[in-house]
Amino acid sequence: MSKLGTLGARLHRGEIGYDFVGKRKIWYGISILITITAILGLTVRGLNMGIEFQGGAVFTTGKSPVSVSQAETYAEEASGHDAVVQKLGNGGLRIQIAGIDTDKSDAIKEKLATDLKVDSEKINADLVGPSWGDQIANKAWEGLAIFMVLVVVYLAIAFEWRMAIAALVALIHDITITVGIYALVGFEVTPGTVIGLLTILGYSLYDTVVVFDSLKEQTKGITKQTRWTYSDVADRSINSTLVRSINTTVVALLPVAGLLFIGGGVLGAGMLNDISLSLFVGLAAGAYSSIFIATPLVADLKEREPEMKALRKRVLAKRAQAAATGESLEPQATGASYEDDDLDDAAPAVVGPRHQPASRARGRGRPSGKRR
Repeated sequence: MSKLGTLGARLHRGEIGYDFVGKRKIWYGISILITITAILGLTVRGLNMGIEFQGGAVFTTGKSPVSVSQAETYAEEASGHDAVVQKLGNGGLRIQIAGIDTDKSDAIKEKLATDLKVDSEKINADLVGPSWGDQIANKAWEGLAIFMVLVVVYLAIAFEWRMAIAALVALIHDITITVGIYALVGFEVTPGTVIGLLTILGYSLYDTVVVFDSLKEQTKGITKQTRWTYSDVADRSINSTLVRSINTTVVALLPVAGLLFIGGGVLGAGMLNDISLSLFVGLAAGAYSSIFIATPLVADLKEREPEMKALRKRVLAKRAQAAATGESLEPQATGASYEDDDLDDAAPAVVGPRHQPASRARGRGRPSGKRR
């Protein structure tokens, strides 16, 4: 078995573990700091909206001897607007000019053909009006709102409302960080970005539900024992699924990283690059939130219940008593029942054969047959 597999088995059995819930204030502080930075970046710099949202034109040329910097200069002179030029894998150029009047696209196309030394018939012009981008944005917001509502309703029914709230907070956390990184770095927001943002919600929710399912199973009958608090069991749930969460995240990130490299480094920017970029950032944020945000937040909410407060008092009292008498409270294996946890002080049961009179032992070892 590999070292990672051995580690996962030991974490699942509860032999080792990290106190994620106990250090939740640290994780909350880190997330709040990152979220504030993302919001400030979004407020100060804003999003670099793509041409689909602003309106404009995208000119794609055949193979051209002109460099990218020269093409940017020619495009800005021809249109009077800022231009973004990218080199394509076939040696052609992709020239994106936002905010121009689409009626002037033919004149700009002819001017670019002359400056770039290519045939005007080999320049493909895609014109986009700003109203189309508004429709995409509105549909994206509608889809996001519907998704959030369905997630909250489902989790509230399948688990409980506290887990639904924690999952919703984790999803908002992931979206805010992803959008904030786009604003800080200056990545262009395109319809592909929107598709990627909607996709990462499912990945983030998957990791969170895996931990929640383990937590739900391990907390059945928790008030019938005095060994663990709810936070202790939440910690065990995170640790028991930690390696699984890491494996699924890495397996998901590797192909996305490949798409990002191929889309951005080989084929040039495009829909493939936009989707993979948002997926990569969102998957990393989702893996973090499912471990460090969602489950600790559920533990915080549950510990406010009167039953869990009373349980915590009993557990702490028993631990204090055990510490005073030098008794060791060894944790049970994961999945152990809570039913008989408080029977430690009962008389031990007798296991094995009963003491029998000597006469009952006569004749043992003798071969079968008639007695003489």
